[in-house]
Amino acid sequence: MSQTTRQDRDARAIAYQKPQPTGMVPDLLVPGAMQIPDQVDDHDPSWIAQADNVWFKPLVLSVSQGFYVNILWVRGAGVLSRHRHSGPVHAFTLRGAWHYLEHDWVAWAGDYAFEPPGETHTLVVPEPAEEMVTLFHVTGGYTYVDPQGKAMGYEDVFTKLDSVREHYRRIGRSPTDVDELIR
Repeated sequence: MSQTTRQDRDARAIAYQKPQPTGMVPDLLVPGAMQIPDQVDDHDPSWIAQADNVWFKPLVLSVSQGFYVNILWVRGAGVLSRHRHSGPVHAFTLRGAWHYLEHDWVAWAGDYAFEPPGETHTLVVPEPAEEMVTLFHVTGGYTYVDPQGKAMGYEDVFTKLDSVREHYRRIGRSPTDVDELIR
């Protein structure tokens, strides 16, 4: 086992001195990303209405790799959607609870869930939960389907990007402001 010298410790405190790889996309920091307000203001640029009592907060929109990370906030219990995933999904429950009709588990605050590509399920916020706040990392997209699997719509990084731009237009903000989240 080698001993760490003072010189070695001092060298660790020096920032990397070479240039980053050519073409590398810039880092992204979203200050206050996990701060969830008590209610949403329709003019808040951070939260985009998706349906009645459903909002999302985009954290990164990776159009180059086909994924997005957002926080989904649902106020009240009920069925949200039935959808089939084309890619994997990682979900971190921050507040409240949710589950899928097709499974026997419930995700509570502090839980992590993995959803495999190809799975079709029906998202529900159960009674007596008053809300659900979950960070989702979605690769690919979903196809919204009826109970028999007939396609009824879809959502992916590009539809999310369109929703953010439209929200920004509606509140008087430049639609290009969302570019800071695009990678």
